[in-house]
Amino acid sequence: MVAGSITEEVAMAAPAELVWKAIFETCDESSLRNLLSGVIDGVVKVDGDGGPGSRYTLKFSPAVSAAPVLLKCRLAARDNAARAITFDEVAAEGGEVAPAAQLKSQVVQFKVEPAGAGGCVIKIAVESERPDGTPVSLADDQAKLTKLVVHLIKKVEGKIVPSPQCA
Repeated sequence: MVAGSITEEVAMAAPAELVWKAIFETCDESSLRNLLSGVIDGVVKVDGDGGPGSRYTLKFSPAVSAAPVLLKCRLAARDNAARAITFDEVAAEGGEVAPAAQLKSQVVQFKVEPAGAGGCVIKIAVESERPDGTPVSLADDQAKLTKLVVHLIKKVEGKIVPSPQCA
């Protein structure tokens, strides 16, 4: 599937276990609403139980992107022991991100690994393919989606580091 890929590592000042639990362990609607309050614009929709096959719709507030961004995706796989999660059918609409119709497929993978004294690293991989098979430029949609995801993760870090009970 890969016609283009980009990776990013995001250092966080919180332990891997706490970050995994806060962001990825359940991915249910109630947890996401609590964690993302102030980051999303009132819309968090989870169709499913938060497990593989569940579909997510998030509308981000101006705190994340100057223009409204709607992110839709499907949870493809989650491995709590390995702290790895994969979303496919990823489509971001609005803001700086090009319309989803310009991509045949897009997959976003996250892996949370311990790093340093009490910190962790979230490894992000975005793989995309255009309908005509042409490569996706790093300056294009992948980089913009990755920037959005990194910004979101840093906003979440700002909530869980001072208040670990948010996890």
